[in-house]
Amino acid sequence: MSKLFISDLQGKEEITSVFLVKIFNTMEGKDGKKYFNIILTDSSGDLEARLWHYSAEVEKDVSKGSFVRVRGKLNYYQGRKQFIITQIEKLAQNDVNLDDFIMKSQSDPEIMYRRLLKIVDDLTDVYIRDLLRSVITDGEIARRLKIWQAGKSIHHAYKSGLLEHILSCTELALTLSKHYRVNENYVVAGCVLHDLCKIYELTDGVNVEYTEEGKLVGHLVKGLEIVDRFSYRIKNFPHYTKMHIKHILLSHHGEYEYGSPKIPQTSEAYLVHLIDLMDSKMGSLEIVRKTDSTTGHWSGFVKHLDRIVYKSELPFYPEYIQDEEFHHEEKEKAEPRKKTVTEPTTSLGKMLGKIKIEE
Repeated sequence: MSKLFISDLQGKEEITSVFLVKIFNTMEGKDGKKYFNIILTDSSGDLEARLWHYSAEVEKDVSKGSFVRVRGKLNYYQGRKQFIITQIEKLAQNDVNLDDFIMKSQSDPEIMYRRLLKIVDDLTDVYIRDLLRSVITDGEIARRLKIWQAGKSIHHAYKSGLLEHILSCTELALTLSKHYRVNENYVVAGCVLHDLCKIYELTDGVNVEYTEEGKLVGHLVKGLEIVDRFSYRIKNFPHYTKMHIKHILLSHHGEYEYGSPKIPQTSEAYLVHLIDLMDSKMGSLEIVRKTDSTTGHWSGFVKHLDRIVYKSELPFYPEYIQDEEFHHEEKEKAEPRKKTVTEPTTSLGKMLGKIKIEE
């Protein structure tokens, strides 16, 4: 049986396919009966699902991270796709093709890595250049960087998403540093290093979670450790250069309420924060447009963006609209419809007989 992908499911149809369980909760309805609230996922997106018939065996057997073969019917509830499950069966991981369930960057990680390395090699500050090169060419760091996600669920949360985010920020750093006449060496350093230590904060694979180090230390503090570790290997590495790089890493979240130990206090640090914020938000919007299951032009409410999102392409006219075509369309919109009233309801109407009213 061929795999049916969530993004291809349309209309009310009977479905049998294999998915990964992203969320699995036992709920209780208003009538006191238990049911299962499930989010199914694959490499194309997420699908809200319900299993209305409670089963202790299913509750014991299936959990978050399980691969399941499900049968049921696709419906629409409040404008969103909703899958009503009638049968569910847990599968072993070696019975599925993992690539079907891991969302990945559309860009080749090897090509992205070479582009990032080229930017680093072209930097004019020899100490910052050598520091960044030694970090991203480290064997284990390079391996993880090419496959890791940038986040668990919000922005660039897919395979090689971290490298995609870092490269995007770094390319923006080159353009915006020149525009605002700031030192691009520091802005590039901040963009390369600011999220790099998510390779230690998050796990990889189909079920990405926070590691113990991620929960207890986090990628901001771990980033300072990386700077110290690799700068000590470079002879006469300037103290103040390292201090300003550390400030950029500590302040890149921008505000204290967003977990930033420091707020940006240099132009370079503030620019890194803005670049990171812009790229993460634009990445989030892209994911919503690709994976939201709500019908029509608009997404459902996106909590972390605090808004609904327009998903369709905006109007685009590579050529002028011809006058006759434009006027024909406008005339159809503006021309009043005529309705004939055959039953006079007033004494005057009875005297006049059939009348015509223009709306």
